[in-house]
Amino acid sequence: MSWLTRHLLAAALALGVLGAQAQGVDGPGLAAVQRVQVADPFIEFRTGPGRGYPVHYVAERGAWVQVERRHTDWFKLRAETGQVGWVTRDQLLATLGDDGQPTRFAGLQLQDYLQRRVEAGAMIGRFQSEPMVRLWAGWRLHEALALELAIGQVQGVYSGTSLAQVQIVSEPWSNQRWSPFVGVGLGRFNNLPNNSLVDDARTNVNMGLATAGLRVHLAERFVVRLDWTLYTALLGDSGYGEYRALNAGLSFFF
Repeated sequence: MSWLTRHLLAAALALGVLGAQAQGVDGPGLAAVQRVQVADPFIEFRTGPGRGYPVHYVAERGAWVQVERRHTDWFKLRAETGQVGWVTRDQLLATLGDDGQPTRFAGLQLQDYLQRRVEAGAMIGRFQSEPMVRLWAGWRLHEALALELAIGQVQGVYSGTSLAQVQIVSEPWSNQRWSPFVGVGLGRFNNLPNNSLVDDARTNVNMGLATAGLRVHLAERFVVRLDWTLYTALLGDSGYGEYRALNAGLSFFF
């Protein structure tokens, strides 16, 4: 495994950690449901967003509580008595709004997804017949348009290839859970033969690329991505080389 491959894998792990941390951001849509009334006999306040945290307060039926923030499926509440604690989404579904109707939080995840601005992820797949690892980050310029940067590493039997690319991605149905996309871009193609192949020269040239794929909003802030890319390396006087890659991976947005 090459130095770049090891560091790409380490960065992919770091992206996963950042994705989990990003879920702690207050969710859009909470402003519409900030004050609720306990309808069950009671709800339990925990000291933190997880079942491993102890219960330190119980709000009884009829009590009003304020929704302050969200962390994944946990909500931070403040009781009228000043007590603060965390409850699950299921507990909040057993509360009533100001209009006396059951509280509904089903749309929060979708609102997060629709209002995403920055997304980053890691992918693995095949470049021709060789294993490939790729890291990428994207910024939404418009509802259906994004700018993406990516680096990749291919570890072949006879050579290693590193890729750096920038592309514009069009996603016409970005408001759907299943969303196809297409993109075009430019980049750099760097192929380095193994030391055993003394007669082969290093190739470091510009490239163009075209991609098509599918994104699926999985849950919370996570998205599954599958894409197929055609790379065209501009080899100068010797013409050009075409390479195909198929990758799948996971990304998070915030």
